[in-house]
Amino acid sequence: MSDREMVLIDRYNRRINYLRISLTDRCNLRCIYCMPPEGERKLRHKDILRYEELLRIARIAIKMGINKIRLTGGEPLVRKGVGEFIPMLASLDGLDDVSLTTNGVLLRDNLAMLKSAGITRINVSLDSLKGLNFKYITRFDYFNKVWEGIEKARDMGFSPIKLNIVIMRGINDNEVLDFGRLAIEQPFHVRFIECMPIGLQSNASAFISNAEVEKLLVDRFGPLAAVSPGKNDGPATRFRFEGGRGEIGFISAISHSFCHTCNRLRLTADGKLLPCLLSDGEVDLKGPLRRGCLDEDLIEVFLEAVNAKPQHHLLQGENQHRVHRKMCAVGG
Repeated sequence: MSDREMVLIDRYNRRINYLRISLTDRCNLRCIYCMPPEGERKLRHKDILRYEELLRIARIAIKMGINKIRLTGGEPLVRKGVGEFIPMLASLDGLDDVSLTTNGVLLRDNLAMLKSAGITRINVSLDSLKGLNFKYITRFDYFNKVWEGIEKARDMGFSPIKLNIVIMRGINDNEVLDFGRLAIEQPFHVRFIECMPIGLQSNASAFISNAEVEKLLVDRFGPLAAVSPGKNDGPATRFRFEGGRGEIGFISAISHSFCHTCNRLRLTADGKLLPCLLSDGEVDLKGPLRRGCLDEDLIEVFLEAVNAKPQHHLLQGENQHRVHRKMCAVGG
């Protein structure tokens, strides 16, 4: 079988073609659903995968059928040298899509680099449109800086620009209509993400289902028309209001599991391959890599991770459990 014919198929006949790479565990925010106020203990520099290691991993992943890579963190743009790494990654043959998830704090100053590297798809984590609430959720007063980056990205032609909102009862659910109005007036893809029990001691009281969010939107703005999924779409179900410039998306991992369509692996900053975000299972990639293994050995690690993908997560029902890994360690 030639490199171009290799594909990753798991035990449940799902084709895996998407790799999310966490560049760093460090972040310049302390979002309440992700970190404690004092932050998390940081990885040592030597424990984080080097850029040359990440490029080798990416090349091998591409040989195995990965054609979509998303860079995450922590906050990926805080890592030193990222402006040189991203263009090298984006230039690899065989990648159909390279994108970025960011909190937007450093977005404005990196847009020229991203555009020159050919990256046009950006996800910005934005849990509030109100300065004071943004500060409460993130523990930093950076809303204006983030919004300036989003507007500049729009003006520079980045598309789509997806705004990711982790919706939390009693915290930002009173902004649902504000975000809905934004999707009508601006060409942004506004995506509501259900709050997941990852790493925190308890966030059950903050959970609000996307069905409830959708009802609020429809009652105020009228019916939502379904948008056909694109080839690079993730798990969001997409909709549009009549006459709206943007879109509404719902990522409902808790109330409506989309595990049956999962096509991804995650690589942590310290070199662990995660078969599933909502599970504590992992496969070590850095160890073999730094012991001088051959490419064939790394391929076996990828196959092990794919074979370990569960059929579905266990955050519902009688066997529900909490994921102990911190969200900041995997990039969501």
